[in-house]
Amino acid sequence: MPTAHGPDPSTIRQYWGRDGLGQRILDALAAGGKDLAALTVDDVAPADHFHGGGKPATDRLARLAAPSPETRVLDVGGGLGGPARTLAVHYGCRVTVLDLTESYVRAGELLTDRLGLVDRVGHQVGNALELPFPAGSFDMVWTQNSGMNIADKERLYAGFHRVLRPGGVLAFQEPMAGPGGPPIFPMMWARDASQSFLRSPVAMRALIEATGFRVRAWDDVTAETSAATPPAALPAYAIAKLVMGDALEAIMAAGQRSREEGRLLMIHAVCDRP
Repeated sequence: MPTAHGPDPSTIRQYWGRDGLGQRILDALAAGGKDLAALTVDDVAPADHFHGGGKPATDRLARLAAPSPETRVLDVGGGLGGPARTLAVHYGCRVTVLDLTESYVRAGELLTDRLGLVDRVGHQVGNALELPFPAGSFDMVWTQNSGMNIADKERLYAGFHRVLRPGGVLAFQEPMAGPGGPPIFPMMWARDASQSFLRSPVAMRALIEATGFRVRAWDDVTAETSAATPPAALPAYAIAKLVMGDALEAIMAAGQRSREEGRLLMIHAVCDRP
């Protein structure tokens, strides 16, 4: 049942969770002709970047945030770890992935091990509203498409602020409410409005600044992340296909219409924690 912060965590886990997902991804990659003994982050990208725009969106946000080698990153709602492994490989970051859904965490561990990145990327189960880390533990908080199921965004961003050191950076990609009305369901993250909590970019920026962040970059990337490949044209190892199955066609159609009608926007932002 819903809580003051949004749906009960068990509801979210049930919606997203898929047993044996890691092995299913590896099997699908192998069936698609990938060499499992020599996988790269680009090989795996369609299977482990479960957010709008896929790996190109991760690459864009990373260029905007520009982490340095050895940057300590917390990826909140990092799912299968595709962005975390990208940051580790291309920027030399050390990344902790936190996600509420245990099956994603286990799948992420399997993929990280397969890519030989266990020394730079770790995974753990945890709630974004109860970050289990001391204050000032990280140089960067990173999050892509993780807040849509969370109503208490004030608490969410206060947690981000707490775990960042002074001088740290928040980098995020987040769907937000557009002026065209509520999104059309089903969306990727929700069957109906009871599971979806979006705010407008104006409201979100005000909240983030009130939390104590200084906005360095705030980009509307809706057009860049909205090109949708028809489900039939996606590879068999595409994560949306593996997780959503037969429901994917309706989800993608609703998402495309929501973007075209100005109901759904995508924002990239980089914010400094003084």
